[in-house]
Amino acid sequence: MISKRLGDIVGAAHVLTDPNDTRPYFTDWRKQYSGRAECVVRPANTDEVARVVALCVSENVAIVPQGGNTGLCGGSVPTGSQREVVLALGRMNRIRELDRLNDTMTAEAGCVLANVQRAAADAGRLFPVSLAAEGSCQIGGNLSTNAGGVNVLRYGSAREQVLGLEVVLPDARVWNGLRGLRKDNTGYDLKQLFLGAEGTLGIITAAVLRLHPKPSASATAWIALDGAAGAIELLSFLHERIGDRLSAFELLSRTCVEAVLAFAPGTQDPLAGAHPWYVLAEIADSGEESVLRERVEKALAEAAERGAIVDAVLAQSVEQARALWRIRETVPEAQFTNVKHDISVPISKTAEFIERAGERLAARYPAVRPYAFGHVGDGNIHYNVGPESMVAQRAEVNRIVYDVVAELDGSISAEHGLGQLKRDEIRAHKEPLELELMGLLKKALDPKGLMNPGKVL
Repeated sequence: MISKRLGDIVGAAHVLTDPNDTRPYFTDWRKQYSGRAECVVRPANTDEVARVVALCVSENVAIVPQGGNTGLCGGSVPTGSQREVVLALGRMNRIRELDRLNDTMTAEAGCVLANVQRAAADAGRLFPVSLAAEGSCQIGGNLSTNAGGVNVLRYGSAREQVLGLEVVLPDARVWNGLRGLRKDNTGYDLKQLFLGAEGTLGIITAAVLRLHPKPSASATAWIALDGAAGAIELLSFLHERIGDRLSAFELLSRTCVEAVLAFAPGTQDPLAGAHPWYVLAEIADSGEESVLRERVEKALAEAAERGAIVDAVLAQSVEQARALWRIRETVPEAQFTNVKHDISVPISKTAEFIERAGERLAARYPAVRPYAFGHVGDGNIHYNVGPESMVAQRAEVNRIVYDVVAELDGSISAEHGLGQLKRDEIRAHKEPLELELMGLLKKALDPKGLMNPGKVL
């Protein structure tokens, strides 16, 4: 059996075959996708990954790379359609190097995102990728899905935090591209092939990550609005008044807030009255916090005078700021079972998308209850459709939502990837030439189709 031979590479204790041990690796976080595999193999270093890949290729066994298994599209679990092993990277969790003068960190793929953030903070730096699952998701998975999160507005997505990669290729060779260079104009930028590829072109084993100055001051504001369109105007206004100090700009519908208040004990409505829409804004800078807060307060007061906002509260302590962020971070769990979408449109069309999608869904399903929230600062809206009974209408709901996305020149996957969930749907949204080029890359790098089969393509 291949599990015995894999044990010779990584140690028998790190090859899991018992159903009680493998179950968490074979089912995704939302329990929407589940498939069997021959075993779970847990390598400790890049050499072991390469040897595992070589053995699997010789046996014609497919490989499913897996990080924290927190994805939402079924991209990190086996399909069960052929012989597969899950390659779990959690033991590869070392920070290999942190270069404060170069503002870089070299981290292995199994490093938990929160630990990467902590290592950067301990060195007086910031690693800005931040999302609700950061306590369990791993950096390799973040890069393989080009994760977004709340700080994309200021710092960009995961792709933009990477200077170099180490990758085990489908033929078991190791590409060492761990270069911490801001400028390297020597041909194709190969690392971009693997960022966002969901493990279908190779296995990211380590990365050189870009670090940023750690802000010394921050301000967190919870802002009430009459409509989603007002959020876009407010974003533009705050950019004019505050500039790139605006790190996060999260939109939440009242339905999302109500779901959190009902779901999470101890959460409180930040404002006295209920309002249709809210923005959670984070502003960060160097210098004195009192100076930054004064600037933010002045901007919010001016916005209120203009009628751009209805009400607002500025967190007065770290604890209050955390309480506001807890509301935002709890939204996905608070409305767990419904029809979920992770879409993006041009920022200027965000409110139009919400309005069009809502009107069309309501015309078809009068009892529909949308939950719209997300990173409106970069045009990414998580548009979830309830109540729970709507899950039975998933195909039609998806069609309505995705048609609106297409009309507004958007994307059906902003930050969660394609995985199994959107593998077929993407064919209706990409030009044939795009799909052809993606297929050519896949065949060139993975001719046997053994890297995370059944995902993306």
